Amino acid sequence: ADGPCAAAGVFTRNRVVGAPVRTTKPRVPSGEVRAVILNSGNANDCTGRQGEEDAHWMTVRAAEELGVDAAEKVLLCSTGIIGHLLPRPAIDRGVRELAPRVEATAAGLRAAAVAMMTTDTVPKLAEAAAGEARVVGVAKGAAMIAPSMGTMLAVLLTDAALSPEQCDRVLRAAVDETFNCITIDGDMSPSDTVLLLASGKAGPADEAAVAAAVRAVCESLALQIVRDGEGTEHVVTVDVRGLPTKAEARRVAESVCNSLLVKTAVCGNDPNWGRIVCAAGYAGVDFVEEDCSLSINGTSVYEAGLPVDYDEAAVSAAMAAGEVHIELTFTLGEASARLWTTDLTAEYVRLNSEYTT
Repeated sequence: ADGPCAAAGVFTRNRVVGAPVRTTKPRVPSGEVRAVILNSGNANDCTGRQGEEDAHWMTVRAAEELGVDAAEKVLLCSTGIIGHLLPRPAIDRGVRELAPRVEATAAGLRAAAVAMMTTDTVPKLAEAAAGEARVVGVAKGAAMIAPSMGTMLAVLLTDAALSPEQCDRVLRAAVDETFNCITIDGDMSPSDTVLLLASGKAGPADEAAVAAAVRAVCESLALQIVRDGEGTEHVVTVDVRGLPTKAEARRVAESVCNSLLVKTAVCGNDPNWGRIVCAAGYAGVDFVEEDCSLSINGTSVYEAGLPVDYDEAAVSAAMAAGEVHIELTFTLGEASARLWTTDLTAEYVRLNSEYTT
């Protein structure tokens, strides 16, 4: 940014935390952020004191090349393999080459989205309007994705005038309903970071309008991550309704989303509803079978604890289109939750069995 930005961030809840997160987290919320530097290929996680020194050094080098007067005004994200020291010569060369070419254009943003890819197959970008202001965002992520703050990297930019406190409030609300609602494999990365920078160049903006735009961008990016899940052939939407609390609804949805047996059934276009009901049953939420009904892609397969006659071949054919909608309905309250996940394919296993070798 050519001037100071208000900024906020949301980070992984993993107890194993990468050096980039340790470096960036204390720097937000802030009203003085000028830049974000990202690298792919090396996550700089589990690298001890040297990793933290390398992370700080990255922000120092970025500040020097960009003419920013303090490294603390630069935020940092890294993604890639865990447990390898950062190759300083490569980072230094990249910073020197990139700094003169930084451009605030759509092409520049797309170049960043491409550069931050690891096992992603496509770059991920989104935008939305907030009155006269705009919100744009880029993200990366295709595996090690589970709800508990995002599990990927994302940077959102807006020209709306927001305070650091507003940035923090808006971002946390958006992340909770989007990035925290996706899961590909149930694994949480130690690098997860979502950042929001607000330049204020569009002038004062209605916070509610900006919040809606930030949420829209986050949801688009989150779903792009799910659709780009490693080896993914199906995108699965799981809706849970009718429980006493949102936390309970979310717990059931997470249990279904992360069940390997549910995922493999979806991969095979198999409407094996018993696996779904079973996953709901071990989620730690109090209910009896009669409290629960289930539909798959709009077809009722289980009602009030009993199986329903249905056209299994027709449901399987609907699943084969690649979009699967699982709806679990209870009779115990008004709370609901929606999460998104994927199937589990042989290609996912292959990719992750060869990641470091």
